[in-house]
Amino acid sequence: MSIIEWERDRIVLRLFGVKWDWAIEPRYWRPHIIGIGILVLTPIILYFVYPALLATFIEGSLLPCIVLPVILMLIGTGRFNFGPQFFVGVGGFTAGLLSIHFGLGPGITLIAAAAAGLVTGLIFSPLTLLAGGIYFALLTLLLPLIFLEVTFVFEIFKGDTGLSGIPFLFNFPNFTLNQLLYAFAALALMLIYLAITDRLLRSRYALQMAAINDDEEVANGLGVNISRIKILSFIGPAVMISIVGWFYAHYFGAFSGITYLPMTFMMKVFMALVIGGRGAWAIVLGGYVVTLIEVLLIRFAGDWSPILFPIIMLTLLLIFREEGLFGLYRKRHYRDYKPHFKITK
Repeated sequence: MSIIEWERDRIVLRLFGVKWDWAIEPRYWRPHIIGIGILVLTPIILYFVYPALLATFIEGSLLPCIVLPVILMLIGTGRFNFGPQFFVGVGGFTAGLLSIHFGLGPGITLIAAAAAGLVTGLIFSPLTLLAGGIYFALLTLLLPLIFLEVTFVFEIFKGDTGLSGIPFLFNFPNFTLNQLLYAFAALALMLIYLAITDRLLRSRYALQMAAINDDEEVANGLGVNISRIKILSFIGPAVMISIVGWFYAHYFGAFSGITYLPMTFMMKVFMALVIGGRGAWAIVLGGYVVTLIEVLLIRFAGDWSPILFPIIMLTLLLIFREEGLFGLYRKRHYRDYKPHFKITK
């Protein structure tokens, strides 16, 4: 049995004990529609105007797909994961090895990469219960570095050169058309992750996550199953990040641990979070800004880009460490976010 209710600012649907609600006031959904519209039109414009920037758009779309799960992990466990690229490596190497040695296509390797992320996330999820504070940070920091050393020790990972010969996700004769399809695929993945994050942060599950993040003792006193929430908050994002590794492998047709496992990759993830600011859409903005800065440095700085990139990132960290770019926008347009009253005589 379903019941539809019309409230002041939203539509509420109750179906078999489950409740869904949608905001109908423009101030709630207009920014999202505009943002999605801009993101959808951007690769089309780049395809006809400057196709070389499609690769930058793809990289910028994939970076938030790593940051958003890290945020969910942070809120649900109360601990910041300094090694999310470990799961990028898990997904990428799983897809690459299965494709090269067993001839599996991208559809099967997607399931395998997600399963590998699930298993590894389950194996390392007790860290959220056993370690806290600086110890959890150090352990997660070491995971990708240890994995990187493993790729050099075992020949199967091809540590020096990386895996090659991985089948592409799109392989049409027109290279630019392939890039456009990759851009839409990366954008679709990012929007799915954005919707998942937004939905979770608006749910009752998010209240339990926030309670754990704020004070575990109080959350335990309120009856929150802390162990269950922490483990789920670690495993779920691990699967999401592993899928990003799968995408990287089938996008480039190659995968190397030296590219994704070092701390330099983690720096990009962290800076996308800091530069963008608070909020899911802010992370999306930060991802594109960081990627664009990296591409511009490679284009104009050449061999100096590996030196200048961390310097610029640290400088931006000092500038935007409090609120980020999205926070600056909110300061200038505070009336869009805060109610105000006008009193006249």
